[in-house]
Amino acid sequence: MGIIVSTILQGLLWGLMAIGVFLTFRVLDMPDMTAEGSFPLGAAVCVTLIRSGVHPLIAALVGGFSGMLAGAMTALLITKCGLPALLAGILTMTGLYSINLRILGRANLSLNGYQKMDNLLDSFHFPPYFNMLFIAVAIIGVIVILLALLFKTEAGQALIATGDNEQMARSMAINTDLMKIYMLMLSNGLIALAGAFIAQDSGYADISSGIGTIVIGLASVIIGEVIFGRVSLTYRFICVILGSIIYRFILMLVIRLGLNPNDLKLISAILLAICLALPQLRMKLKQLVFLKKEV
Repeated sequence: MGIIVSTILQGLLWGLMAIGVFLTFRVLDMPDMTAEGSFPLGAAVCVTLIRSGVHPLIAALVGGFSGMLAGAMTALLITKCGLPALLAGILTMTGLYSINLRILGRANLSLNGYQKMDNLLDSFHFPPYFNMLFIAVAIIGVIVILLALLFKTEAGQALIATGDNEQMARSMAINTDLMKIYMLMLSNGLIALAGAFIAQDSGYADISSGIGTIVIGLASVIIGEVIFGRVSLTYRFICVILGSIIYRFILMLVIRLGLNPNDLKLISAILLAICLALPQLRMKLKQLVFLKKEV
């Protein structure tokens, strides 16, 4: 039971990061590598603040805000300096490695002996992992509702229009550069916030925790899309989170089968490749069935 609850918790926390990846890769239609730097940035800021005596929730929120600053830097490189999105993200990610190392002061920093968010519910005496699970459900629920409300506003529709067709959006007097800045800030803010929560759940921040973040996020997005199909944008946020939980269960099963945990990054890459290939394979299978019927 503990493993199942822990897996669901990990899926929820990483699902928040996957939503951030979804916003740039799907809504804005832009590859953003900043995530691999903003994720550990949020963790580093959060852990450092907690060790300095800051409340865990406030530390997490400040960690999320630091990710927004990282997203703004990438956006400015794209909109004001004219750099390609992929290159801008790589430059920011590379610079953040040194910044994260300066914040932490070492390769990793522990929270042993310090108050974390799950300690706030210790008085209720819940079973293991349930403290953080309840907190994660509440926070992610609020974030999904706020995002759903955002994308129903004119500003939200402008963000969607910028990703759908930038030239058309400009013809409608939408400041697409400003929309890109807003979206990249929002995306990386959520990713950094996820990093802060995961650091509190695991009990430490590590300089290399952002490696493979894009793969994990995209795997969650693709799994959600493949299983649940095309739904409205609001439900797609929920599908991304469910995809993240399913992805975590797949990894759990892989480990239970006896495979080396050190191969998780490789397994994640293979899983993502399979998920990306599934729609194409499904289309080819339908074509073969259609041809056989004609014959």
